[in-house]
Amino acid sequence: RTLKSADIARIMKLLPHRYPFLLIDKMIGIDGEQSATGIKNVTINEPFFQGHFPGAPVMPGVLLIEAMAQTAGALVLDFLGEAHAGKLVFFMSIDKARFRKPVVPGDTVHFHVKLANKRAPVWKYWAEAHVDGKKVAEAEIGAMLIDRRGGE
Repeated sequence: RTLKSADIARIMKLLPHRYPFLLIDKMIGIDGEQSATGIKNVTINEPFFQGHFPGAPVMPGVLLIEAMAQTAGALVLDFLGEAHAGKLVFFMSIDKARFRKPVVPGDTVHFHVKLANKRAPVWKYWAEAHVDGKKVAEAEIGAMLIDRRGGE
């Protein structure tokens, strides 16, 4: 079977996030709701580098986790299709988070997410962030699908 990809225009149709909080540039290897890889090209122009840390820029770990969650959320919404347009994927839990190496300007981060458990409307994904093939962060991400207008 053919794996799908999503460019930034498709991601922006799937997720409500916008600059400066949209943290993935592209998705590749989209396999139904099972797995995908989100990609972020980290540049010195990111607004968070002004304060984290001047002279020694490091991408905040919480933003690595958020990018993992955005990858998983876009994967779920892409899988569910147009019938669920307008729904939001809300972050519910972070477990087993570990940060192994700083992410700095010039890095390209690959956020690999793989379905760990599903009981709709809740999905759990195991996520890992890699730079140059080395794991820099990992976490289990839990999310719930919510209707934007309130209720389910």
